[in-house]
Amino acid sequence: MRALSSDDESPVDDARAPVVPDLAALLRRSATGDESAFAALYDATASRVYGLVVRVLRNPAQSEEVAQEVFLDIWRTASRFDPARGSALGWMLTIAHRRAVDRVRASEAADHRDHRYEVETHSPAYDSTAEVAAARLEAARVHRALGDLTEVQREAVTLAYLGGYTHTEVAALLDLPLGTAKTRIRDGLIRLRDSLGVTT
Repeated sequence: MRALSSDDESPVDDARAPVVPDLAALLRRSATGDESAFAALYDATASRVYGLVVRVLRNPAQSEEVAQEVFLDIWRTASRFDPARGSALGWMLTIAHRRAVDRVRASEAADHRDHRYEVETHSPAYDSTAEVAAARLEAARVHRALGDLTEVQREAVTLAYLGGYTHTEVAALLDLPLGTAKTRIRDGLIRLRDSLGVTT
């Protein structure tokens, strides 16, 4: 054990816990045009934003591009962040998820344009058409039902079921205790089930 010097009251532990920045405060400062606050916000969250985007896109090059677009959106819209509606990180990850999904949709639209001739010249089987129509209707119902959730329930459910994160990962991403994250996901799923009229 290290001896204490005359100036010491207790041994000094060199392994200090990392300082966690106040993301909400950094967002507020970014909203006023504070570039140093935005740089600190970027440094604190870039890996999480990129991690979510790459899980949706599965393409590292596109994910880097989309992550940059996300931070541009955050810079432009930082004044819209409302801490009463959820955490700063949750707000940022929601923007990231929307951007990533938009990119997936844009890529799918480009693929559809590339194959339009084949699609237009080949009549799909009736069963295939019915299946696609049913899937689209179901997706629209789920999207509407997500709109009925509270902001905190929606961000937790979105990360868990659209982002593919485990409950533990959702808790870490939203800076929440695991029990709180599980409660938000469970309550959100119950509300979704009720909105969709699903019986157990």
